Amino acid sequence: MINPRKATIWAGALIASGAAIMATTHADAAGDSIKFRMQRSPGIVAAGCLPDAKAKVVVRNHGPVEEMKVHAWGLARRTEFDLFVIQVPNAPFGVSWYQGDLETDRHGEAEGTFIGRFNEETFAVAPGTATAPSVHSSPIPDATSNPAFGPIHTHHLGLWFNSAKDAVKAGCAATVTPFNGEHDAGVQVLNTDQFGDRHGPLRRLKP
Repeated sequence: MINPRKATIWAGALIASGAAIMATTHADAAGDSIKFRMQRSPGIVAAGCLPDAKAKVVVRNHGPVEEMKVHAWGLARRTEFDLFVIQVPNAPFGVSWYQGDLETDRHGEAEGTFIGRFNEETFAVAPGTATAPSVHSSPIPDATSNPAFGPIHTHHLGLWFNSAKDAVKAGCAATVTPFNGEHDAGVQVLNTDQFGDRHGPLRRLKP
């Protein structure tokens, strides 16, 4: 069980950072938790790579935060992947929030635990346009300001190759995407497309 004081600190730190926390066909809901699967993305299926890739996700509500555990398998061995909470499961993905990394072992399995808001109320909002820091100029440059938009709920998950080179090694496309910290990630591997664009699995968990 997460210590309430630590949970409050985690939540406060995320809010203080000024970041909009991105906050689930069938997702099982049992009281304060939900569980669901991630499936291969259409691009991966079309390329015929990683045929056994899957993930199981369990999200538990701890009051001020949720704990999300991801167990993935059938992935490339000893490879890094990036997990995002996203608006819609497939391109153009919409508003997307970088949750963290998964690194596979020699069997192509990986596990990760993430703390944040992962429920029906998970959303991003930009009440107005403001300047933004430019940290990366290539291969995909940072925007230097944001567009204004109202509250947008983000109930889907997506997992990307951390490197386009790793994607090619696995027999997947060489496309470079912005879905890692340096904005030079590879293609999406897994998502929650089976739920439909407006009914992502995180929507099943009440705050």
